[in-house]
Amino acid sequence: MPIRRLDLNLLRVFEAVMQHRSVIGASRELRITPSAVSHALARLRQSLDDDLFVPGASGMEPTARALQLSSGIADGLGRIADAMSTKAFIPSEAVRTFRIAATDYAAVIVLPRVVARIAPLAPQIDLRVFPLNRMDVVRHLDDGRVDFVIGWFADLPDRMRRTTLLQESEAVVVRRGHPLAAGPVTRERLFEFPHVVVELTGSEEGATDGFIDDRGVSRRVWVERLILEAADSDKGLTGRVAVSVPHYAAVPPLLQVSDMVATLPRLLAIRAVEQSGLAILDLPFEPQRVNLDMIRHQRAERDPGACWLIRQIAAAMADPDTLNAVHHGAV
Repeated sequence: MPIRRLDLNLLRVFEAVMQHRSVIGASRELRITPSAVSHALARLRQSLDDDLFVPGASGMEPTARALQLSSGIADGLGRIADAMSTKAFIPSEAVRTFRIAATDYAAVIVLPRVVARIAPLAPQIDLRVFPLNRMDVVRHLDDGRVDFVIGWFADLPDRMRRTTLLQESEAVVVRRGHPLAAGPVTRERLFEFPHVVVELTGSEEGATDGFIDDRGVSRRVWVERLILEAADSDKGLTGRVAVSVPHYAAVPPLLQVSDMVATLPRLLAIRAVEQSGLAILDLPFEPQRVNLDMIRHQRAERDPGACWLIRQIAAAMADPDTLNAVHHGAV
């Protein structure tokens, strides 16, 4: 229908329901009654000739048409808000909550440094961290339910932007006194023992070369390179995955009580060695190096608050004192 005939307030209701998946949640955000939200949805459904939202197991589920409209409506409302806003973002006065999807790795390695940096500068800014192991995390980024996602990514679609926070490498970790620690480590010896692997979605299904395609975002969900390479090699090496877990924090306790082997990001492995009585093995190959990125929707570039937080997170991870603390486990 022609935009001149559409009440733009209906689009605000649409965006709120899309974010909360709930009429009640949308009413609280908009500070109107649930019946007013329902009435607005009815008008919008009639105008667009689509149900837009239908009851589902996890709340009001958007239809295909609603998902198609979501990004454009959020982008348009953001542009209108930018045009109408004249107040500069002042960190010391800002009252705001940012929502970040991240693994427990990022929560341990990145979050403490970020909090230490921004707490004195913006005491009323809050962070809410959600698990990255959800299969629909990029949909939440598209819908505005999450502001940033921190993880390992390959290809990104044009609507996404990336900031690299640090470069990681891999480390193979075992318990102290493990038989592998008694002599030179080779690929063959590594495959004599079962492995515990971190698979960030809790399921191997759908992963190709350790990555899944999530709405055009190629994100790493499987970090065990040894097992992946053995599956593709012709050398007859076969690795056994004894345990697969969706969290890095679950790995050290499993290694402590078994002869299993695990591959971890090196910064996390260093902390595990210091805190859990484990040992890092010398690798029989050049370690893989990967970038830890923070990605966001392109609309964040028009948000002064989001731009400020992006700069602070990047600065916190680039600070030499911070990185030294990471490497020595002092933070």
